[in-house]
Amino acid sequence: MASSPCGSTNFDSGLEIKTRSVEQTLVPLVSQITTLINHKDKPKKSERTLAAIHRVGQAVNVAVGRFVAVGEAIASENQELKDEMGQACFEARRAGDAIAQLTDMGSAVQSQSDGRVTVFSDRTGMVKAARLLLSSVTKVLVLADRIVIKQIITSRNKVLVTLDKLERVSTFQEFVQIFGQFGNEMVEFAHLTGDRQNDLKDEKKKARMAAARAVLEKCTMMLLTASKTCLRHPDCESARINKDAVFHRMRCALEQVIEIVTEARSSGESKVLPTSIYNSIKDFKCSVECLRENLHSSTPQSMAGQLEALVERTEDFTDSPYTSHEQRQAILGLCQLARQDTKQLVHAWTEAQSVHAKEATEEMEVAILKTCQSINDLRRELHKVAVGRASDLLKVHGEHLPLRALKAAGAEGNLEAVAEYSRTLTEQKEQLVETCRLLCHVSGTEPLEITCIHAEETFHVIGPQIISAAQTLALHPSSKIAKENLEVFCEAWESQLCDMALLLKEINDVFEGRRGDKRPYLSLPRPGEQTSMAKLGLELRLLSSDVDSEVEKWEEQEHDIVRQSQSIASMTYNMYLFTRGEGLLKTTLDLFHQAEVLSEEGLQLCSSLRTFSTQLVDEEKSVLLTEMEKLLGLCQQLQMGAKTPIQGKTATFQKVDSSIQTSRNIMAVVLSLLPVCNRLHKKYKSEKTSLSSPQDWRERQDASTPVRDDGSVSSKNTNGFGVKSMEQHMAGLNLLESK
Repeated sequence: MASSPCGSTNFDSGLEIKTRSVEQTLVPLVSQITTLINHKDKPKKSERTLAAIHRVGQAVNVAVGRFVAVGEAIASENQELKDEMGQACFEARRAGDAIAQLTDMGSAVQSQSDGRVTVFSDRTGMVKAARLLLSSVTKVLVLADRIVIKQIITSRNKVLVTLDKLERVSTFQEFVQIFGQFGNEMVEFAHLTGDRQNDLKDEKKKARMAAARAVLEKCTMMLLTASKTCLRHPDCESARINKDAVFHRMRCALEQVIEIVTEARSSGESKVLPTSIYNSIKDFKCSVECLRENLHSSTPQSMAGQLEALVERTEDFTDSPYTSHEQRQAILGLCQLARQDTKQLVHAWTEAQSVHAKEATEEMEVAILKTCQSINDLRRELHKVAVGRASDLLKVHGEHLPLRALKAAGAEGNLEAVAEYSRTLTEQKEQLVETCRLLCHVSGTEPLEITCIHAEETFHVIGPQIISAAQTLALHPSSKIAKENLEVFCEAWESQLCDMALLLKEINDVFEGRRGDKRPYLSLPRPGEQTSMAKLGLELRLLSSDVDSEVEKWEEQEHDIVRQSQSIASMTYNMYLFTRGEGLLKTTLDLFHQAEVLSEEGLQLCSSLRTFSTQLVDEEKSVLLTEMEKLLGLCQQLQMGAKTPIQGKTATFQKVDSSIQTSRNIMAVVLSLLPVCNRLHKKYKSEKTSLSSPQDWRERQDASTPVRDDGSVSSKNTNGFGVKSMEQHMAGLNLLESK
């Protein structure tokens, strides 16, 4: 038997594969090596089989050679990895050569009796070569993965340096220049960390990465407006507090990303996943059910301790001032029932052990079933309490009344009212924080627990930031920047409420066993596109809400401009529901049809605006017609896009994305037109009232209102939701445009 061409090498079990890309790279290699080892079990093979084995062996060797060349190139560009990478590449090349030699047809001898070829194989040598190859290739991949980690760290460091500069700027010009650089660096960091998040195998780490990246994404806009406000009002203490909080949160999120990619342990690591009731129930049930197989798998004292620890954690529910008396009594009753059933189980268990039973007795089996049932009932009640409270809060807070009140009080410069509504928002924040804590207990999976913790932290942080932004506006009520800043923080709060609604749905799916059986989402090819779509949908929702607010300011609710704007807002709200998998639009075809109808309604609005412009003077008319032309172009674009045929998932997504983006742009123009038209309408109505009779005015109005054949005025049933005005958007962009 031929000797092994390579020495004995143990597989490096210390190389843990943490990313899907490394794992998937190894799959074909493992498959080929397995084929070679299995064929070595049969020494006699046909010439055809031997040729196939030879081809596989040579292919492995060639692939390893190319692979090693890449590894050596990486080593030459990264001196800190040169020695380790060089050794790993050397071992990989040696193992590839060994496999090629062991599969060489020259080592085969043809049998004179049956014509088959006998391979004087060294199976031990093949196994050793395979182990060395897998170990060395894995090491090369893991070392190459360190380069990715290094890129993320380097990118983070650049962001931190620029962040420090931004925090110290003292002029608008300097801020604009540095923020442009900061934006580019954040885009690079987002791409690197997004790829890393998708590549991670550990779902817990992926959830933590997603939470940290969500903070960075939202804080980038907050940083812009908070910094601008501080520069505009440098002596305002509340503006400084607001800005400092944003910078601190961004630094914490950046640090968390690095902890995840480098697996560093921090002081906050233990706080990430506190023991939830769900996990306690799972562990307790496991201990109980294991008694069926092994009466000595646990001890009565240990099981009783597990149950008491579980019951103690239910105090988060029973001690809450928001838990009703009936709910509290139900939880306490189920805890007591679980204690009684466990006590009966321990009694039956002790008796079984006393008679030296080898397996669970019939009495034990009944006690096990009763104990598991009472624990399941407790879990169901806790789930009902947590989810029910979250649903109720989302309904109550969905109207965002404290936020609206704070905006209004701030704009009026009413510090007393701001203080009053701040107390209301603080109470709302405490309710949401506690509810997130309860949801964490019943979430059912570690990634969802992490998402609950992220939601809890977000509400806890953003609440005070909204208050400081409102205080700043109240001190400077004429400041457009302060107003914009408050809007941005309020939008972040509203966005988190939307995220909480999605989280609630996922927790329910897990509880009811629907997780993993989700219907396709908009026929989208990648999860990242789903996230993009959700953001666009949220923008539609917010825009339609502000349209609704602007419409309420009109004295004449039956005016064509009002009705048509409401109709457009209603349709965009349907599109928003579609991005969440809800509402009347069930398929992409439904969405495209809605987009077509929306474009037609927009064209009708353009007609009404043109009629309205006939009563305006030249300058006012020019401004209105300019905006109307924008609206006309967008409506035509939406109409053409909706009618364009497409095929395939990617094309479908692009058409959905384009339709929703164009609808969003239409809503932005409508939102900018409504206050202008309302002001002009009031102005000319007042002038006409003073210069002519009311009858003349009514006749003029009737002449500009389309009438159906039956004499009734055309109208649509509508409702809507929405965002900030175009003036506020422009205020946020002025600095960047000056660049």
